[in-house]
Amino acid sequence: MTIDAHAHIIPRDFPAHDGFPRMEAIDHDTARTLLFGTTNFRAKDVFFDVERRIEAMDAAGVDEEIVSPMPPLLNYAVTPVLGISIARYVNDVVARYVRDGEGRIHGLGIVPMQDPQLATAELAHLPSLGLRGVEVASHVNGVPIGDARFTEFFQEVDRLGISVFVHTMPRMDEVALPASLRASIGVGLEGARGATSLLFGGMADTCALEHVLFSHAAGGLPLMLARADYFWAQQPEDARAAEPPSTVARRFFYDSMVFDPRGLRLIVDYLGSDRVVLGTDFPAMPRPDRLADTLDALDLAPEDHENIASRNARAFLSLEPAALDTLSS
Repeated sequence: MTIDAHAHIIPRDFPAHDGFPRMEAIDHDTARTLLFGTTNFRAKDVFFDVERRIEAMDAAGVDEEIVSPMPPLLNYAVTPVLGISIARYVNDVVARYVRDGEGRIHGLGIVPMQDPQLATAELAHLPSLGLRGVEVASHVNGVPIGDARFTEFFQEVDRLGISVFVHTMPRMDEVALPASLRASIGVGLEGARGATSLLFGGMADTCALEHVLFSHAAGGLPLMLARADYFWAQQPEDARAAEPPSTVARRFFYDSMVFDPRGLRLIVDYLGSDRVVLGTDFPAMPRPDRLADTLDALDLAPEDHENIASRNARAFLSLEPAALDTLSS
C-alpha cells in the first residue's frame, strides 16, 4: 500500500467574481493558466482532471492520495470576506474531487486564516463536505502559524479531531537570500521557521495537535534538533521546558520531500519511522516512476517501510483500522 500524502489540485474553473482566481485556457493545450494575485502558473490537466489523476496514480504505483489546494490559493492578502468565498468554492471542488476519486483520494480544505475567528468557525464545515482536515500556510501575512492569535483555531482543530497540513509558504520579503533562492533554500528556512513556531511557541503546551503534518520535512528543522536538545539540557531543571525539543518534535508528522535519500534516512533515524510520510508535491513536482522506490535506498525493515509508505498517512488522517482494511482490499 502506497499513499502520497502531499499532492495538490486546482479547480478547472472559477466563478467570474471580482478578486477570485482565474483559470485561463491555453490554445491547443489541455493545460490552463492559474492567475491569482502575483501568481501566473501553468497547470497541467492532471491538476483538475480526476480521470487523469487516477491514471497518474496508477502509473506511479500510488494507491491513494491526500490532496490539498495548490498553495497559491492560500492567499491571505485578500479581504476575509473574499477569502471565505474563495475557500468555500475551492472546498466544494476538493469535495467533488474526493467523491470522484472513489475512495482513493482524501481531501483537505482551506479557510481564511487572515481572520482567525472566521477561519475557526469555518472549520466545522469541512467534515460535512467529506474533507479530512485543513491546509494552512506556515505563516499568515508574515505572522508565524504558531502565534498565539491562532490558539482558538487549533483548539477547534482538537475539538473536531481533524488533521492539519502545514504547507511552507515562501516569504517574498526574505531579505537574507537572493530572489533566485526563495523557492529552494527559502522554502527550507520558512519550513523550519513555521514548524518551530508551532512546536515551541507555546501552542504545543495548550493544544493536543495530534494530527499535524509539515511539508518538506519542516525544512532543516530535524537537523537542528540535536543542537536544541543540547542547549535544553544546559538549562536548570526548573527553568526549562518539561520535554526536550526532539521529544516535542516527535509528536508530529513530516513528509519525505527532501530530495536526497541521505537526508531522508537521517530524518527517519532521528524522528522515527512512525513520524514520516511519503509526499511528492505532485503534480507541481514530478514523482519517481514508482513512488515506493523512494524508500529503496533506505534499506528499511518491513514494518518501517509500511509505516512510511502508508500507515503513517492513515494515522495522520485518523482513519480507523477497520476502514483502512476495507480501502486496501
